Formats: sequence, C-alpha cells, structure tokens
Amino acid sequence: MGTLDKQRIVDPVLTKLARGYSNSSFVSSFLFPHAEVTKEGGKIPQFTKEAFKIYNTERAIRADSNRINPTVNTEINFVLTEHDLEYPLDYREINESALPLKIHGTSVVTEAIALRKEKLAADLAINTANYASTNKIALSSGDHFDESTSDPIAVIDAGRNAVRSQIAKNPNVIVIPNSVFTALKNHAAITDKVKYTQHAVITAELLKQLLQFDALYVAGSVYEDDSGALVDVWGESIVMAYVPEAKHGTRSFYEPSYGYTLQMKNFPIVDTYDEKGKVKIVRNTDLFVPKIVGADAGYLISDCLA
Repeated sequence: MGTLDKQRIVDPVLTKLARGYSNSSFVSSFLFPHAEVTKEGGKIPQFTKEAFKIYNTERAIRADSNRINPTVNTEINFVLTEHDLEYPLDYREINESALPLKIHGTSVVTEAIALRKEKLAADLAINTANYASTNKIALSSGDHFDESTSDPIAVIDAGRNAVRSQIAKNPNVIVIPNSVFTALKNHAAITDKVKYTQHAVITAELLKQLLQFDALYVAGSVYEDDSGALVDVWGESIVMAYVPEAKHGTRSFYEPSYGYTLQMKNFPIVDTYDEKGKVKIVRNTDLFVPKIVGADAGYLISDCLA
C-alpha cells in the first residue's frame, strides 16, 4: 500500500451527511426505491403471476394435499456501477474561509452523483422501448395536456386500468414533470372538478387525490445539455407504477415492484486525502444501478405537451 493510500481516511461525519442527503426535486427513488445488495453483480427475480391463479384447494379425507406446480421465475442480471467524484480544497481556501468547506465539498459531489442517479433512472423510466404496447401511449395532436381538447383524466385512468389488468393491482405512484404539472393544474378537466370547493389553487396534494394515487411527485430536476441550456431530466412524460411500501423501513428486491435501485450496502462512502501537502481532497464513492424489474407494473404517457 502506497503512502497516498495510507493518507486516505473515511470520514464518518461526511459519509453520514452524504447518506442522509435528499433533494426535493429528485424523485427517482420513489419509482426505483433502494434495495441493498452485498455483491457488485448478481441476479434478481422477475416475478410471475402465480399469486393470481385460482387453484383447486378442496381436499377429501385421506387424499393427498393439493400441490402447486411452481412457475419458474426468470431472472435479471445486474452489475453495479461505481460512481466517484472528488472536490479539491486548497489549504489557503480552508484557512481563509469561515464556512465548513469540507461539508460544502461533500454537498457538491453528493448532489452531482444524485443528479446522475436521477438521470439514469429517468432515462429508463421514459424510454418507450422498456414497455409493452399495452403499457404505454404517445399523445398526438389534440390529446396533449396543454390543449383544451384533451382529456387527461381519461388518459390517466386508462393507464391505471392497463396496469391493473397486468398485475391485479392499481399503480400507486405517479411522477409528473414540472412542465406537465403546470399544464394539468390549469386544465379545465381538472379545474372543473374543484371549482365548487374551497380550493382556489390546484396543488400536488389535491391533484393526487383527484387522480386517485397514494403518492404524486412533481419532478423538477434539470441538467445542462451540451449547448449550455437547462433541460428537464424527466422530459414531458408521465410515469405511473406500482411500488410496494417499505416494510420496517427496509426493502427487498424479492417483492414484486416496477423497479429498484440496487445499492451496495454501506455506500456511499466519503473519504478525504491530502494531495501534494497543500490540497485536501473530499471524495464521494457510490455503487448502484437502477433497474426496471416489472415493466407490467408501470405505464408511460409520453409527449404530454404539444
């Protein structure tokens, strides 16, 4: 082990800060909740519909028990990807600043990795190739949600019914990009539902109730493209999905769900080391990969705006 390796020190305070980090504009964890794994690669199950079959359960006296012929589960391979960023702090900056610069550096690298995670998950969720024809729709002229001729409630209801017909459960989570949410909250089909109530403004909570979801999240994250423009990470697509609630604060990928983020146990890790005696490096290392494990449990509405 070299001298530089000996100087690298895992910082428990900064690591706790990184693990507890959250950004209200990031929503991928609600569609792809974290499930811990202990190896960088492996297989996770794709579940069958055997739980919804009607079996002959009656048994006569002294007869053999009725036995299920198990359906063989298919499996999905996964390989975690390492995500790593570091932030340099010159000793002169540290000496002159009244701010806790190591905490600032941790926040910067944590935010950047979190945005990368959000983009990877969004790219999966809004990719039409990841859905069967029964579980997606691309809106066309006259049906876009910023056009008065459209019927967004009917479109969303059709998506809900499509998921239920596949997995016998209604989708309970819906993710709506900020621009699409703006169109929906001003759409006559929505405002007419509440015009005789005490609500003057359509909020995310109110829209959640109107659309009958357990959870509605407005995706507000953006990224800078190659031209320097800020672009919505979630584009103009709505994703609805069935995602089971965590049990006792933990999740297992053995429970059927739309998707998971496979996350290495005890990560992310923040460490620090000195470079050339004058620069303190704060580094965040994470290991994860988002995966759609049950596309039948999701529904994609793309091209929501004209």
